[in-house]
Amino acid sequence: MTDIHPFKHFPDIAQSITPFLKKAAVDSPLYLYYDTTMSKSQSRIEAEIASAKRSLMELGRMHPGSLSVQKRTRGSEYHQLSYSHGGRGYTKYVRPEDVPDVKQELRNYRRFRELTTRWVRLEIELANLRRDRSSSKKS
Repeated sequence: MTDIHPFKHFPDIAQSITPFLKKAAVDSPLYLYYDTTMSKSQSRIEAEIASAKRSLMELGRMHPGSLSVQKRTRGSEYHQLSYSHGGRGYTKYVRPEDVPDVKQELRNYRRFRELTTRWVRLEIELANLRRDRSSSKKS
């Protein structure tokens, strides 16, 4: 095997295939192409899952719901947090000094939901890829 890596212009593929090339001195370009295209999508999915997990770890405090401005009969306004949890609905008064923190918690919760939805979608995609690969090997 030569020192010039066949995937030098594709670092993500090069990184995932290098251990394989060192283990199994396979010189067939067709075999390398087949293996890298299969592992590329799997490694891409696994990298996206790892990214979602890292992003989840960076989230701070969170809270579900929405923040709205309500008017009192005297014309003054106040903030109200509305959310549901465990099948029940809740509304809470939010003090003016707590509004920025509550807004950040709501943003964090929305980001949490986006990331977990993405993670589950990727896990399903990865499971399907693995099942498809194992069923094609059995055939």
